[in-house]
Amino acid sequence: MTEPADDLVFIAAIAGAHGVRGECKVKSFAGNPADAFKYGAFLDIDGKTILTPKAARPVKDGFVVRFAEPLDRDKAQALKGTKLHVLRSALPELEEDEFYHSDLLGLKVQGLDGAPMGTLKAVHNFGSGDLLEITGTPDRNGSWMLPFTREFVPHVSIAEGVITIDPPEDVGSKAEEEGGGAPDD
Repeated sequence: MTEPADDLVFIAAIAGAHGVRGECKVKSFAGNPADAFKYGAFLDIDGKTILTPKAARPVKDGFVVRFAEPLDRDKAQALKGTKLHVLRSALPELEEDEFYHSDLLGLKVQGLDGAPMGTLKAVHNFGSGDLLEITGTPDRNGSWMLPFTREFVPHVSIAEGVITIDPPEDVGSKAEEEGGGAPDD
């Protein structure tokens, strides 16, 4: 069965082979990481079934997963980097102000005054909460990060394709770009 990409949510990725029996180490991006394995078969970006989780056990930085499909170590290692998707319809209903990261990617970012601030490139979490990576900000090279909190991101409208932000005043300033900052007190 093939599903349109809009009906898919990126939920996990294969980090590499684990052991010699064809198990894979998998990084989950689900709110509750263990839940990634209860939504059925994993699909590729085209909606084609690629792997079906049979058993998963937690390990440092992810899970070791045995799949229903026969894999040996070489096949498991060849899958490294594979993005795993599930059907949106298999996922629980979202609460208000909850979003799937994949729905946010590519949205336009604007300031409180509606001024363009760039495009959302990625959502990261290095252990202390979600960070938005914004790129294409006028008068600024490269990308920059902003905490994904109500204080800095007061409004998200997937329907309108817009994320409204209230960044700190020094975002994009010359002092920040040149490595400077506030004067010493």
